[in-house]
Amino acid sequence: MYERLLDKTLSPSFTDLLKYSGSCSDLWVELDDYLQSEYSAEQQIRFPYGNKYGWSTKYSLKNRHICDVFAENGAFALHFRVNNDCLNTVYDGLSDYSKKICDEKYPCGEGGWLTYRVLSQEHLIDVKKILLAKISVSILKGKKG
Repeated sequence: MYERLLDKTLSPSFTDLLKYSGSCSDLWVELDDYLQSEYSAEQQIRFPYGNKYGWSTKYSLKNRHICDVFAENGAFALHFRVNNDCLNTVYDGLSDYSKKICDEKYPCGEGGWLTYRVLSQEHLIDVKKILLAKISVSILKGKKG
């Protein structure tokens, strides 16, 4: 379950990625609308980070990486770097699922990399909180992470 599109030779469209995410595609569309309408985020389909990650949609703002969203069979997962200052501003208001993901981040500098699988509206609400903090603190103010 949650297999990714790993064939680098078959470049999917955004619609293909949504179809692959199955019942979670509406949540991805909501995230896409949020990032594009609230932040004018740019969208790019790519195959980043090596062969085990698969196809994703990269979102960026002012040439700064917000996140990659990977299509998974029946879900989608965000992969992004966030600093501890950002997480500390929202941590107490997150669900236990989200707190566990934050606690298990892959350390990097003064923060780390999160891989956040979205399976429900509650997850999407939390990931939007984290991304808002990241964009507000890191991207718009020019800090790392």
